[in-house]
Amino acid sequence: MSVDSDGTEEPGWEVDPEDEQGAAVVAAVGRQLKVWRDTAGLRVADFATRMGYGEDLVRKVEAGKRIPRPEYVDRADEVLQAEGRIAAMKKDVEQARYPKRVRDLAKMESRAVEIAAYLVHGIHGLLQTVEHARALFEMRLPTYSQGEVDRFVAARTARQSVFDRDPAPEISVVQEEATLKRRIGGKMVWRRQLEHIAEVAQMRNVAFQVMPLEIEAHAGMDGGIEVLKFPDGSAVGRSDGAFNGRPVSGPRQLRILELRYGMIRAQALTPRESLAFIEQVLGET
Repeated sequence: MSVDSDGTEEPGWEVDPEDEQGAAVVAAVGRQLKVWRDTAGLRVADFATRMGYGEDLVRKVEAGKRIPRPEYVDRADEVLQAEGRIAAMKKDVEQARYPKRVRDLAKMESRAVEIAAYLVHGIHGLLQTVEHARALFEMRLPTYSQGEVDRFVAARTARQSVFDRDPAPEISVVQEEATLKRRIGGKMVWRRQLEHIAEVAQMRNVAFQVMPLEIEAHAGMDGGIEVLKFPDGSAVGRSDGAFNGRPVSGPRQLRILELRYGMIRAQALTPRESLAFIEQVLGET
C-alpha cells in the first residue's frame, strides 16, 4: 500500500489509464462523493479529518485518480449520513478495482457451466490460496508496488466466487506434478496450498488430476489449455501452443483443444490417485 504525506495509509489502488471502462466508473464515483461532500458543506480538510484519512487521498478519490477501498466508501457513507446511498456504489467500485483482463476472465468464468484447464507452470487461479497468490505476485519482475500486489491478489481470489454458485459449474483441472512440488512462498505457504487443493478436489463438482513426471510425453507438451463452456452451447478456449495463444471460439479450433485436453486427462492420474498423490507429498514434509 502507498502512504499519504501525513502518514495515513491509503485505502485504495491506482487507476489503470488503459482501462477506460474502469477509469470512467472511478471518475463517476469520485464526482458523486464530491457532490455529497459539497452538499454537506464540508471542506476537503474537514472531511478528511472526519474520515480519518489524508487530504491528498480525498482529492485523488474525488478526482477519479484513486480507486477507494470498500471501507473508505462505507466511512464516507457514515460521515456524510447518506443512509446507504454512497455505500451502494461499492459494487461498481469493486469491479473497477480489478484489472480489465481479470474482470473479463472472471465474467466468463461466472457464466461458464464447464471449466476445464491444464496447467504447466503454476497452480490454477481458482485453486490458489491468498498466501500463494501473494507470493507469486511479490516475486514478479519488474517488481510490483505493494498496492499493485494487493490489487492483483484481490482480483485473483475474487474469481473463486464460482465455487459459491448454485448450480456450481463443473470444473476439471489437470496440474503438472512439478507445479505441486515447487515451494512457492516457503514450506508453510506451500503446505497450506496443497491442503487447500486437497479440500477443493473433494468437492462433487470438481475433478482434480495430476500429470506425473514419469509420463515421458503427452498431449499437453505444447503448453497449457483452458476451455470454458456456456449455457447457450457456445464456448471459448485458449492454449499456449495453439493458434498463437489467442482465444478461439470456432468449432474447428475448439475441437482441437478438446481433443488434446481429453487425451491429457486420460494420460494423467485419476482424481482418486491424484488426491492420494497430494496426501503422499504432504506426508513426506
